[in-house]
Amino acid sequence: MRPFLKTWLTICLLLPLAAHATNREQRLPAGFTGHAAKTGAAEHTQTPVETPELATNTTSRSKRQSARSRNTGRKTIAVGGPAVAQMSPKQSSEVLSRAVNALGTPYRWGGSSPTKGFDCSGFVKYAFNDVKAVDLPRTSNAMAAGHGQKVDQKDLKPGDLLFFNIKSRRVNHVAIYLGNDRFIHAPRRGKAVSIDTLNKPYWQEHYVVAKRVLPKDQTLRLTQR
Repeated sequence: MRPFLKTWLTICLLLPLAAHATNREQRLPAGFTGHAAKTGAAEHTQTPVETPELATNTTSRSKRQSARSRNTGRKTIAVGGPAVAQMSPKQSSEVLSRAVNALGTPYRWGGSSPTKGFDCSGFVKYAFNDVKAVDLPRTSNAMAAGHGQKVDQKDLKPGDLLFFNIKSRRVNHVAIYLGNDRFIHAPRRGKAVSIDTLNKPYWQEHYVVAKRVLPKDQTLRLTQR
């Protein structure tokens, strides 16, 4: 047989097979991972079967992704650890405004007003008077033991409370954090409400803990999560 005829016959025989293969590939579902096998004279395709375990894992993964989507935009305070809520900007501004406006007010033991003077806890309680649903105890030790969330020094925000023990093992002094390592407080007899810095070795030596005071309803919501 002449080479030309042999080539022509080969092409004629292979074209239908190629067309059949192309059509069959186009009918395969997207993401197909099975294989084609012959059973007698018929061919069938083996499609992936979703096992109950795979279905459960897929559902759990979808739920986690949905939860992350719902949490987008929610304020979080620490990644990889317990979340610490923040006081609203308005509340924080009100606290700091009242506190700074009292600068220069003389210290007076038991005092809790600009006209009569302040001791440290009276000053803090006065600054928080305008924050609804926050009712701070009267002493610094009770404030440290009361409702609120502990905050690391590196995570301090304006409005957080700083607690110190001065010449005592117990907390006996409290101040309001302003930002940039500064705080405002009513120091002691003979002094007035003033601003100081945490960078001083004296305050680092007597520092005990910091707490973020939140409205009780917000604290309750965090507890229930």
